[in-house]
Amino acid sequence: MILEMKVPSPGESITEVEIAAWLVEDGDYVEKDQAIAEVDSDKATLELPAEASGTISLKAEEGDAVDVGAVVCHIDTSAAKPDDASSATTKDDTSKKEEATSKESAPAPQVSESKTYATGTASPAAKKILSEKGIDAAAVKGTGKDGRVTKEDAVKAVPSMGTPSGGSRGTSRSKMSMLRRKVAERLVEAKNTTAMLTTFNEVDMSPIFALRKEYKETFKAKHGVSLGFMSFFTLAIVKALKMYPAVNSMIDGKEMISYDFCDISIAVSGPKGLMVPVIRNAENLSFRGVEAEVKRLAIRAREGEITVDEMTGGTFTITNGGVFGSMLSTPIINPPQSGILGMHNIVERPVAIDGKVEIRPIMYVALSYDHRIIDGKESVGFLVAVKEALENPVELLMDNNVKKALEL
Repeated sequence: MILEMKVPSPGESITEVEIAAWLVEDGDYVEKDQAIAEVDSDKATLELPAEASGTISLKAEEGDAVDVGAVVCHIDTSAAKPDDASSATTKDDTSKKEEATSKESAPAPQVSESKTYATGTASPAAKKILSEKGIDAAAVKGTGKDGRVTKEDAVKAVPSMGTPSGGSRGTSRSKMSMLRRKVAERLVEAKNTTAMLTTFNEVDMSPIFALRKEYKETFKAKHGVSLGFMSFFTLAIVKALKMYPAVNSMIDGKEMISYDFCDISIAVSGPKGLMVPVIRNAENLSFRGVEAEVKRLAIRAREGEITVDEMTGGTFTITNGGVFGSMLSTPIINPPQSGILGMHNIVERPVAIDGKVEIRPIMYVALSYDHRIIDGKESVGFLVAVKEALENPVELLMDNNVKKALEL
């Protein structure tokens, strides 16, 4: 019996996927539920499992864009399982074997002599000088006998900005994944369709540093997750969104939709590019709840297990360029949302405290927002509210009861 395998729907509104990679070869014997391909949608990369055991016949090539519901392979369920193999050989295994065979059988490289310089030979002194300058002697016009390149020629020689002088100049071309293309489209859309503006501020992280130093070991021992910065930032943002609901809104045609809940999107760098899983109803979560959810979503994103539903429907986004060393940036809005907060690296800086200069761990923060529905007063007020909550977390985020807030 020949089973036609069709592309399942990865999620609502997705009509097309791309065959990112076949994990088996044409003619392989596959087991039921074995991962046979990776497919990219415009939101995530998903594995395609075999629906039955049998011999597979591929009907689409890697890189092909196929409609949801289209047939991508046939499985002959009547085929007997080979005695010498328990499952299909993956492409990685095949390529490794071919590489090893190629290395064993490849003939030794042949070395041939060729004329060194086209405009005459260079003297030993000239060769040394030209080598240090990275200049090919063939590009130098010699003034010596029979066009010989002299030491003086080498000293006067200057590398041409328009002429290659020995370095690698190779290029490569590869097709962008569907996920990367979709991210690119959304970023351009955000720039072209929103009145995006960015406001900045700085946060003294000393109070959070002190809390983490005192409680992080106890917190991790009890809850199994670290007390990181994301819980403080997420809860500070939730507090600020309640104070400035326009930042927790978005435009739909001629209407503005405001939300009484806070679904916070967290930008995560995954193996296939940027992914933005969502922490649902963050306003109902404690420090432990936020940290546990951040860890769960980050692991799923980095292991390629994140689903479309887990990345859909956020009302506000946090992105942390600081983990890569960014000092300051202007993050791009994640449409159709109207606001995104950018975190950055923490650097010890001299600041004025009560008329004296002190060294404090400072983070610059940036809020990009859609000026069509968020006024300057609201955007600045929102960011100041986030700053105040982070600089006074015991009072504003923990209700003056640290142990209760951390569930210790």
